Amino acid sequence: MKRIIIDCDPGIDDTLALIYLAAAHHEGAIELEAVTTTAGNVGAQQCAVNAAWVLSECGLRTIPLAAGMPGPLEVELTTTPETHGDTGLGYVSAPARHVETDWDALWCDAIDRGTDDLHLIVTGPMTNLAAFRRLHPRHFTQLKHITVMGGAVDYPGNTTETAEWNFWVDPHAAREVLAHAPTPVTLCSLGVTETMVLDPEALARVVDTLGPAPIARSLSEILRFYFEFHDDEGLGYLAQVHDLLTVQVALGTTLFDAQPHALDVHAVTGELRGTSFVAGGKTNARVVSRADTGAAHAEFLRACGVHAKFFGGSGELDAARHARAED
Repeated sequence: MKRIIIDCDPGIDDTLALIYLAAAHHEGAIELEAVTTTAGNVGAQQCAVNAAWVLSECGLRTIPLAAGMPGPLEVELTTTPETHGDTGLGYVSAPARHVETDWDALWCDAIDRGTDDLHLIVTGPMTNLAAFRRLHPRHFTQLKHITVMGGAVDYPGNTTETAEWNFWVDPHAAREVLAHAPTPVTLCSLGVTETMVLDPEALARVVDTLGPAPIARSLSEILRFYFEFHDDEGLGYLAQVHDLLTVQVALGTTLFDAQPHALDVHAVTGELRGTSFVAGGKTNARVVSRADTGAAHAEFLRACGVHAKFFGGSGELDAARHARAED
């Protein structure tokens, strides 16, 4: 069974990623070991509040959770209220709560339990991962499975003409991680994540499939903000759900193709800030070039059905968990 740490910045598409991971945890397909947050779409503390609320709405109230670094390594933090709303959840606000900040201790504890089955998924800027390398270099080198949403490899950017948002927010972190990654990072860049699109009809199916799950009550208002943003950008009344596809790639629950590359990132001010490019040298990334998004949508709907069974009091989930435990 894969053990998962997700480092995220909820964030509307991060919310969908958490819903998916929660379902996988409920059915015993993964163990969600910890959730940590990075400053990106909103501040790290607000991201942690958002993540805690989403997990609670998905029936997971005891997953270890902590807010990470308060801002990028060397540049000032820029957030995206125009994209994700003032609180990061569109037209929804999560209730305030205290969140822990010992995020790196959670990572160290998980790594100390072994890394053959431990998968780190980063769906926000790579600030925490770069900081972790500086704080705990020995633990950093033990990471074997890292999947990241970020970059625009041979593809137009969504923040500048050449840069993707996560890499642009903290270009120094992206560059540092790629330069020192202990294993090639599986990178879901814009060229593939922009093909994972949710429209109102698909959202209606998701909400209907979630059924009695509490998160279903808020999902339409969370996504409505995202639909409106994309529409204002001339992309249509839809949502590119980058992070949902990224977690499915990390878990291997959708088919994808990836090519090895040696990548670097421009950690500079100006037009090239955050631009990822193919460089010479040792392979440090497996760049996902294609994914079966049709299957990914079907898999997400299946996961939403897991939530419906969990909150509907069905014994089917318990039976599934026991079967997996016996395998």
